[in-house]
Amino acid sequence: MSETITYTVSGMTCDHCKNAVTGELSSVAGVEVVDVDLGTKLVMVTGEELDDVALRAAIEQAGYEAA
Repeated sequence: MSETITYTVSGMTCDHCKNAVTGELSSVAGVEVVDVDLGTKLVMVTGEELDDVALRAAIEQAGYEAA
C-alpha cells in the first residue's frame, strides 16, 4: 500500500534544485513519485515501505535539509 511523506526543504529556488532533490529521492528504494513545489518548499514522496532516514539522507545528499 502506498504512503506519502511530506518534507519542508528550504533553500530550493530553481529547477536545478528541484531536479537535484528529485533525482536523489528517486534513487531510494520504494519511491514511486516525487513532487517538488518550489513555491511552498514542500517535497512530497509517495511509495511503498518508505524509509524516513534514507529519504532525509537523499535530500541531504542533494545539498538540502529536510524538516
